Amino acid sequence: MSAVLPVAKPVSVEAAKKKRAPYRVMPGFKLSLGFTVFYLTLIVLIPLSSVFLKTFTMTWEAFWGAVTSDRVMASYRLTFGASLIAASLNVVFGGIVAWVLVRYRFPGKRLVDALVDLPFALPTAVAGITLTALYSSNGWLGTFIEGTLGIKVAFTPLGVVLALTFIGLPFVVRTVQPVLEDAERELEEAAASLGASSLQTFVKVVFPTILPSLMTGFALAFARATGEYGSVIFIAGNMPMVSEITPLFIITKLEQYDYTGATAIAVVMLIVSFIMLLTINLLQAWARGKSGK
Repeated sequence: MSAVLPVAKPVSVEAAKKKRAPYRVMPGFKLSLGFTVFYLTLIVLIPLSSVFLKTFTMTWEAFWGAVTSDRVMASYRLTFGASLIAASLNVVFGGIVAWVLVRYRFPGKRLVDALVDLPFALPTAVAGITLTALYSSNGWLGTFIEGTLGIKVAFTPLGVVLALTFIGLPFVVRTVQPVLEDAERELEEAAASLGASSLQTFVKVVFPTILPSLMTGFALAFARATGEYGSVIFIAGNMPMVSEITPLFIITKLEQYDYTGATAIAVVMLIVSFIMLLTINLLQAWARGKSGK
């Protein structure tokens, strides 16, 4: 007696897609997207749009005069120039710190790793007071630097760079560190076995891997530095045309009840920061595509 084999039932395309669809913990796409747009609108778009709307009440001549005065232009040069220098320094030294924390073992490593996050936890005003006390003319470090090297740190643009470097370091370290931890050591060993020197291995293998994360850390540190206020006002000295940053100038305008002048300067900073971040993101995408190829 021959056995009767079961006949497989045809499965529709829709049923197959539902069968393969992964289980999602969050609600559906439309609900999640709607909540995301609503939250971003409430937290980001409405405050930013209010700045632009307040600025649009000014005439073009009044706007141009408010954002291009000599004192404001000096604050632009100091804010964006110091932020650029501080972010560049953090890319170099933050990358070295991340490399040491990932690739080496030494006593006190966990303590050093925890100290990297100190600028995150420390109130910015406390950081500014501490840096001023250390680097002023009668401070512990300022006395040595000014007396031996003849370099004055506090109440100068150099002090602004120092404060911005301090608050921006964790952004680079915490961005590069996980990338180094996930990097394949086998590629470095293969390059060494083929006769590559340590410098060639770093330039050809390691650096392309961490370049996108370095650029991300640079963008984060730069964006953080351009809007920094608390840690800078103490050590800067706030001398007009010398060490006055743009955020402080905006606060001064608000204290004078010049709200349109303050929002006009804020709009300029928003536009410049957006252009810088867009440029960094484009460079990031280019670096990822190049490394992918």
